[in-house]
Amino acid sequence: MADWVTAVVPAAGRGVRMGTGVPKQFLTLGDIPLLVHALRTFEASLIISEIILVVPQDDCQYCRETIVPSHGLTKVSQVVAGGRRRQDSVLNGVQAAKSTTEILVIHDAVRPFVSSMMITQVVEAARQHGAAIVAIPMRDTVKQVNPDGVITHTLNRDELWLAQTPQAFRYELLLQAHQQGKADEVEATDDAFLVERLGRSVAIVQGSSDNIKVTRPEDLHMGQAILTAKRSASCP
Repeated sequence: MADWVTAVVPAAGRGVRMGTGVPKQFLTLGDIPLLVHALRTFEASLIISEIILVVPQDDCQYCRETIVPSHGLTKVSQVVAGGRRRQDSVLNGVQAAKSTTEILVIHDAVRPFVSSMMITQVVEAARQHGAAIVAIPMRDTVKQVNPDGVITHTLNRDELWLAQTPQAFRYELLLQAHQQGKADEVEATDDAFLVERLGRSVAIVQGSSDNIKVTRPEDLHMGQAILTAKRSASCP
């Protein structure tokens, strides 16, 4: 029997920076809701056993009755309510996973261009190292600046990577990391940081500049351009 790999997809944000009355994850990209793009990729991945979708409490019924069935998302086993912060939503999803889960994969619903290769590679790296994330190397020169807006240091970009999702972890490790972070009242912008706090190493898997996170109106325009290019490339 294959090892059980659960994808937790947090989509519980309210999209304040997007400036719309609709949460960003439900905005359309190429005529389908933004979150469906990522969910379809996880649905198609042979390495994923099930998907737990985490959404705002008020949207749970809509997702269960409309989003999931209308897009053929048969691997979505649960739709659970999110929390106040992203890390609270992820923890809700993690706690909803089966205790027999070997690997948990966390992916932001508003990263629509995740690929099957990324998913497979990050899961395999997590099996080997216990924890792994998709990331891309920093290309620009990075300056450290003080509160007065004056450069204090130029950082070595060869050692800097931009974290993306998916991020994958052994089940017990991620659960412990989130529980410890909650107990310590730590604010975390990604799950790897919580694992790093435990003194555990996290491996890197090469990501893609197309794997954007849609948080602002200009990101949606960029996403449309990427989608158009991908569809054009797939046409004979």
